[in-house]
Amino acid sequence: GRGGPDPRRHRGGSVRIPAAFCGVFALKPTYGRVPLYPASAFGTLAHIGPMTLDARDAALMMDVISGSDARDWSQLGPVAESFRTGLDEGVRGLRVAYSPTFGGQVAVDPAVAAAVRAGVERLAALGAWVSEDDPDFTDPVDAFHTLWFSGAARVVQPLGPEARALLDPGLREVCGQGARYSALDYLAAVDTRMELGRRMGRFHERYDLLVTPTLPITAFEAGLEAPKGSGHRRWTGWTPFTYPFNLTQQPAASVPVGTDARGLPVGLQIVGPRHADALVLRAAHALYAAGAAGIAPPAL
Repeated sequence: GRGGPDPRRHRGGSVRIPAAFCGVFALKPTYGRVPLYPASAFGTLAHIGPMTLDARDAALMMDVISGSDARDWSQLGPVAESFRTGLDEGVRGLRVAYSPTFGGQVAVDPAVAAAVRAGVERLAALGAWVSEDDPDFTDPVDAFHTLWFSGAARVVQPLGPEARALLDPGLREVCGQGARYSALDYLAAVDTRMELGRRMGRFHERYDLLVTPTLPITAFEAGLEAPKGSGHRRWTGWTPFTYPFNLTQQPAASVPVGTDARGLPVGLQIVGPRHADALVLRAAHALYAAGAAGIAPPAL
């Protein structure tokens, strides 16, 4: 909106998280692929992308929203061809890394793990070369917190005491923490981010795509920052598969691939190297075309 960015709209998974919880498709494009104005206080962590019924609709929407906007100094500019070009070419011959837990770093709900594995097996049946392999990094949550909390503090900086008192308690807390970081803290987090980007760049020399769960859990009670009894205080505790790829600026999609025993949707995440947005859409569309993606809406 014209009043400035909402600090929660730009969290590290702002389209993939709700898509995974709601059983729809979402694409976080390569940073700068979709121009953003007004600029986000979260800088290059902020990505704008579509949430749609399926990957084909997302490709159509990307054709509309990925044009030029001279007000965004970091935009990538117009694309050479439609995102619908080659959408039906499938995944045969693609090298796909499947990382179910980031090398044991993430505890994944068994129902989520089973649904995602079934989706990966379908990619293999469609001709992809699938290997179980993990990206070479440890959880970059501290660096992400430094960058994101600093941005949140900048967003609320103009607010007076009365307005700050109206903020959600968790948001008010992270804004206070963000305001205490030094410039050196921020630059150290940038160093961590650059190293993560380097590692993922090398990883994608071996693999065209990376597949993970979008989230390790299904939806939980509204109004909470973290599920009751999870032991997590911050939302980053249950989004370990999403925010790393805001740091690296890579395209990443969430594809609905099933439900748990309660009928709650499960998302499979497809990550590509920077600028491979069309490839991510193509792989996601292959799952839809094969009948392995998309879930029926709940009965009312």
